[in-house]
Amino acid sequence: MPIVQQITNSRIILGIDPGLQTTGFGVISSNGINLQYIASGTISTKHLPTGNLPPRLKVIFSGINEIIERYKPTEAAIEIVFMNVNPQASLLLGQARGTCIAAIVHNELPLNEYTALQMKKAIAGHGKAAKAQVQEMVKRLLKLPQLPGPDAADALGLAITQAHAAEGIAKLMHPSGDARRASGMFVKGRAR
Repeated sequence: MPIVQQITNSRIILGIDPGLQTTGFGVISSNGINLQYIASGTISTKHLPTGNLPPRLKVIFSGINEIIERYKPTEAAIEIVFMNVNPQASLLLGQARGTCIAAIVHNELPLNEYTALQMKKAIAGHGKAAKAQVQEMVKRLLKLPQLPGPDAADALGLAITQAHAAEGIAKLMHPSGDARRASGMFVKGRAR
């Protein structure tokens, strides 16, 4: 059962780490650089037969819809999946990811996609961070009392990445007074 805290900010971000057996989810609120944990957990299809794909995808779709209905996110972030050594596993993972995207789009949420490398770099400072490092950094960034599970940590990491990315984009779109003054100091390659 996911742990839930009170929602105090207007931007609610849902992060999703898609998987056919276990899909991780994480919900945070963001107000500028202030992040607050709301909920996290997993959607599991391990109780269903592995050879019967449609019921497993239905569990994932229903689970994402339930999370969206319960926590009312304003936007979502999902991991981009790359081909791995086993093409069949990649295809199955792609179907799970597509199901998550379908649920998000069905609920008309804006969606951004990030690679695992981008998420790890945003959370741990380098793209080669191990799962344990991501878990520890998510715990610290969100001031959690204990480590989240690996799938939930990745999903929370994606939500944090989305929060940080939006802040960076906002700064680029609306530079501060210092940035405006600095950009006007050079005219035709010469300093004023």
